[in-house]
Amino acid sequence: METKIRRYDLDWLRVIVFGLLIFYHVGMFFVPWGWHIKNNVIYEWLRWPMIFLNQWRLPILFVISGMGTYYALGSRSLGRFIGERYLRLAIPLLVGMLLIVPPQVYFERLADGDFNGSYFEFYTTVAFQGIYPEGNFSWHHLWFLPYLFLFSLVLAPIFIQLRKPGNRFVKRIKTIIAKALGLYIFIIPIYLIEVFIEPFFPVHHALVGDWYAIAYYLVLFFSGFLLISSEDTFWKSLENIKSKALGIGALSFTALTIIWLFFEDGLVIHLTEAFFKMTNLWSWILVLFGYAARYLNRPSNTIAYANRAVYPFYILHQTITVALAYYLMDLSWGLLPKATLLVLGTFGISWLLYHFVILPLFILHPLFGLKKKKAH
Repeated sequence: METKIRRYDLDWLRVIVFGLLIFYHVGMFFVPWGWHIKNNVIYEWLRWPMIFLNQWRLPILFVISGMGTYYALGSRSLGRFIGERYLRLAIPLLVGMLLIVPPQVYFERLADGDFNGSYFEFYTTVAFQGIYPEGNFSWHHLWFLPYLFLFSLVLAPIFIQLRKPGNRFVKRIKTIIAKALGLYIFIIPIYLIEVFIEPFFPVHHALVGDWYAIAYYLVLFFSGFLLISSEDTFWKSLENIKSKALGIGALSFTALTIIWLFFEDGLVIHLTEAFFKMTNLWSWILVLFGYAARYLNRPSNTIAYANRAVYPFYILHQTITVALAYYLMDLSWGLLPKATLLVLGTFGISWLLYHFVILPLFILHPLFGLKKKKAH
């Protein structure tokens, strides 16, 4: 059994990115594209920071999850790993679909005029009739969990082989990423997926038939595992490339913006856009990993608390945001007061539920994916 390694920078990134998810879902209330509840005033300019954030926020979560899988397999057998994945992913997903997500659908149906009655009436009559969006049964923002569970099941046997000392494929990856800009080799598979699969399979997060999302996030998950498998080679390359990646990311997003504003879609534009899109998202992932490794890889009570709280926050937050948004949507307030109330309300209520309800009641821990706290 290997000595357990704790990368506090990865813990921080996980917390930060899930924290940004709350800001992102608050932003969805105000931007032009569809969401469960929409404000009475839409702010066109807000699309640009939202688009920038959306380029890398989900990809980096799957990369981090792949990295975490590397560490998890270092101290667990394949069977134990799969069992723990079930406990931490499948059970919270089921609980979320039965208890956490239905209020979101209820408020959406109220807002759209598709239901008129109490939540008790909704839950006991139509909450589980049909599959969303035509019906009401859904996993909504918890879609991340079944995808991660699927990837863990499919790739775990391969990961076991890759973790064996002297694996030739891992050695080859180390050789490549040790070179200047070698970390950008990981763009190739996601670029090919973007070019050849994305045009034919729109993302819908329903898992079945969601071939582009499955291929795309599976490769990112696998990439995270390979990066950590490269050990010190990865961290040294990251330190050398992080400032270059910052510049490449800025240039790539600028190029993307120009394409979106001034060019119509076509074969050449699609190929060019895919190149800058993948270069952009991978650059910002490298930037975040690089600067987190430089400044955040140290233990603290704050990260210990936040890292444990982040999963329950993820499960709870969107239901709170949607519920608050329903009561704010038709008010004449401006963007700042509404957004402030949504952000503070979502963080605040999530924390109150976590700290004073979930944390003290051990019976709730497995329902929200909390591991047993280790004694020190």
